[in-house]
Amino acid sequence: MSNSETRDREMERKGDGAKAFSPRRPVTPSLRLFILLLTAHCLLLTSACRQDMQNQPKYRPYRSSGFFRDELSGRPLVEGTVPRGYLRSDREFYTGKKNKPVGLQGATGIQNAATTQQNAAVQNAAGKSGTQRATYADDVDTFPFPITAETVNRGQERYQIFCGVCHGMTGYGDGMIVRRGFRLPPSYHDDRLRQAPVGHFFDVMTNGWGAMPSYAAQVTPEDRWAIIAYIRALQLSQMPAGSTAQVSERGGSPRASKGVNNQTTVTQK
Repeated sequence: MSNSETRDREMERKGDGAKAFSPRRPVTPSLRLFILLLTAHCLLLTSACRQDMQNQPKYRPYRSSGFFRDELSGRPLVEGTVPRGYLRSDREFYTGKKNKPVGLQGATGIQNAATTQQNAAVQNAAGKSGTQRATYADDVDTFPFPITAETVNRGQERYQIFCGVCHGMTGYGDGMIVRRGFRLPPSYHDDRLRQAPVGHFFDVMTNGWGAMPSYAAQVTPEDRWAIIAYIRALQLSQMPAGSTAQVSERGGSPRASKGVNNQTTVTQK
């Protein structure tokens, strides 16, 4: 009799008891439950990773919300919130206006309205230089930072992009859209604008003036000052023949005055 036949007969004799015997460790119910929970947890994590971005919990613009009392999903900013980079603590640099004591800042709106009316009156009627400068009493007379050749070059580039179409490349108000019927802007070489402080030009670019809209969204404060520096350069370049220019580093309003032998002298104040 072969060994295999002997083994088979032995298994038949022992019955189911021999089949139940196994060298592997039996799996307990608690271990089986742990394996099932672990598998379910992994399946949940996998499904979350495959979720599309449009299914994320969020509010769409102007959608109502049942969580807040006013039912508005768009929440107002906390009072006093200032976006990063928009502190604007330097009043002269960001507004072109002179710094005021803290106690006087509450009447800013009333003073600005009065200044606007006065500026409109000056725009329609030419007055004496002293009166004009008194009208711009709140505007700064000098640039808030030193003017360099790089600043003027930057101002020339920005001027040709945003200003030249109306005011012309030399500042006489003969830009291309003016030639095609748009309202004629004042020449930068008029005595009124020669004597206007630099803060006035900054205010005009920031808030608009007459038919000119505000360019605050298109031109940064730094570039507005650079454009004003280039406008001053244009004004100095078109002064009467035989004049001598004395340009201050921080710049002011160019003024022509008769000197010795009726020679015209240009100074910066």
